[in-house]
Amino acid sequence: MSRLNSFIRRLVAQRDCLDYAATLISDISGPVLELGLGNGRTYDHMRDLLPERDIFVFDRQVAAHPDCIPDDFHMILGDFSSSLPRAFERIGAPAALAHVDCGSGDVASTKAVAAKLENLLPALMTLGGIIVSDQPMSHSGWQPLPLPEGVPQDRYFIARSVAC
Repeated sequence: MSRLNSFIRRLVAQRDCLDYAATLISDISGPVLELGLGNGRTYDHMRDLLPERDIFVFDRQVAAHPDCIPDDFHMILGDFSSSLPRAFERIGAPAALAHVDCGSGDVASTKAVAAKLENLLPALMTLGGIIVSDQPMSHSGWQPLPLPEGVPQDRYFIARSVAC
């Protein structure tokens, strides 16, 4: 498969999983977390998808399209290891949805970041909250969910928080 087709497949899976997750949290209160702003495409999509929700975005630095940058209150800069443990004070409530987009071209680095996140993220999630990720993450308090129709296995991952 060409890199272009792989990229398209990843973006379609990402969109379909986020759209599905939005239906799963329709009766769950709480903000949304976006871990990895990148150029802001998924953040922008989630603003349209969940306009009534606060969306808090975490990244080391801002490199997004100017129209896709959250305000200073909703943009939390720094390494996940330091920003996530302090985030609850700012977000003010357990999150109903977390989207993790931490993949990079460096497999070892990506696995290390995913391992950190699966240990840090549960403290910010509400019971029943949904985690959508580009990386496999397993936490004893998360129950894997089936992917939306058409999303290939292991292309994206969805789980529900069943223990906080």
